[in-house]
Parts: sequence; C-alpha cells; structure tokens
Amino acid sequence: MINVVFLLLIFFLMTSHLAQPEPFEVTPPGANLKAEAEAEPVLYIDAEGRMHFDSVEGEVALEQLARASADAPVVLLRADAKLEATTLAGILKKLAAAGLARAELVVTPQ
Repeated sequence: MINVVFLLLIFFLMTSHLAQPEPFEVTPPGANLKAEAEAEPVLYIDAEGRMHFDSVEGEVALEQLARASADAPVVLLRADAKLEATTLAGILKKLAAAGLARAELVVTPQ
C-alpha cells in the first residue's frame, strides 16, 4: 500500500507545474472578461513603472524578454492598476522597438 502512495506522490511531483511567485505586489485593473491561462511570457510592471521579467529588473528585463519571446506572438503585461497611462505608453513603445509589437494587458475579472 505504501508503495502505491509513494508512486502516486512521485507521479504528481513529476507532472505538476510550479508557478513562479510574482516579483512584487501588482494589482491588475478590472474588466468584465473571462480569465485565461497565462502561457505567454509575462512582463510585470509595478505602480512606479519598474519592469521585471524572469528574475531581471529594469531595461535588462526588456532585452531578456525580447530574446525569450522570439517565437511567442504575444507578451502579457501584468501592470499595476495605479500605473499611469503615459508610463505604460512609454513601455509599449520600448516593447515595439525591441520587436515585440503585440502585448496584452492582464486584467482581473469582475
């Protein structure tokens, strides 16, 4: 009996997908949409405009995001709801300059 439990434990550990924790607290804006799974690369942006991708912050995060998402058609932006629109527009221009023309803003369903 213990062998079966041990094998099931190993099976679930090997087949599970562990999500990385968010680098800082981000409160996405709300929308009346259904939630979708995040399979694309995710760029985190806090209320001050700091960017984070794959344990790297700042402008280096954009460079690493451009390399990592060369084959991904869409980049997800998890921006804080308190982020100013002008700051977000500047980040979108930087993304386009890095070759990432298509970005989607992640929102929380209401």
